[in-house]
Amino acid sequence: MAARPQPTARRIGLGHELRQLRKEAGFTIAEAVHGLPIDESTLQRVETGWKSFRQASQLRALLAKYGIEDEEQVTRLLSLQREASSREWWTGTGTTMLSGMPRFLGVESAAKEIRIFHPTIVPGLLQSEPYARAIHEIHKPVDETTTEFMEHSVQLRMKRKEALTRDQDPLKLWAVLYEPALRYVLGDETVMRNQYTALIELAELENVTLQVLPQGGRSYMAFHDVNIMILPDGLPTTVQTDTPWSTVAVTDKPREVRRFSRMFDAMAAAARPPQDTPGFLHQLSREIAR
Repeated sequence: MAARPQPTARRIGLGHELRQLRKEAGFTIAEAVHGLPIDESTLQRVETGWKSFRQASQLRALLAKYGIEDEEQVTRLLSLQREASSREWWTGTGTTMLSGMPRFLGVESAAKEIRIFHPTIVPGLLQSEPYARAIHEIHKPVDETTTEFMEHSVQLRMKRKEALTRDQDPLKLWAVLYEPALRYVLGDETVMRNQYTALIELAELENVTLQVLPQGGRSYMAFHDVNIMILPDGLPTTVQTDTPWSTVAVTDKPREVRRFSRMFDAMAAAARPPQDTPGFLHQLSREIAR
């Protein structure tokens, strides 16, 4: 699988550099944009990686104000800005995404390692296609989504999974699977056996670690999904969780990242060791067939 462009990662990287340059120049955001064709909101969103400048002249003007005169550095940052403005790999899929989803997909596609947990279902990056479709079928009448939306969403999820098996730098994934979530039947017995088989195959990959958190224990368990995305090149670790309002919340605030990390570490410590996972999944497959 060919490496994908990563505009979101470029935006995050550019934003971090610009924030550092602004601080080194001794400017607040308001002072930095004073007299420039840029408002405070735009610069704040650029620095946090949510958007890029629409025009190279805006970036040049900002760098000049910061006293950046080295042409090599200016050229590098302008190149980064062009890459940050390019289209993401999922652009044009035709599906209407939940609020926050494009940002999440951009960070996920740039991650070198992800740690995940979900209290009620198998996490998205580990779902088989029949299982993912069964989830969407259940939610379709409640969320009032169309069949077209459902199919696009399922295919997008399958496309995201390719990161686990790509030839170059496959995504490193560590998942804690909650036993009740594994026992929660979606679709029918065939769908569930297919999902168990898919998990067993994924567990064989060197870049995938799967642990099962048993039910009935007295250890810590998160009541919402946990997704920790570790980015390369010194970019900030980012966490994500869904909300009850059908939005996707993403943040790289250190306090939240530390909190999510403690949550995941506590569950991983209480979960069965990875080598026990295939045997347990085989057991579930036999039980559901009865």
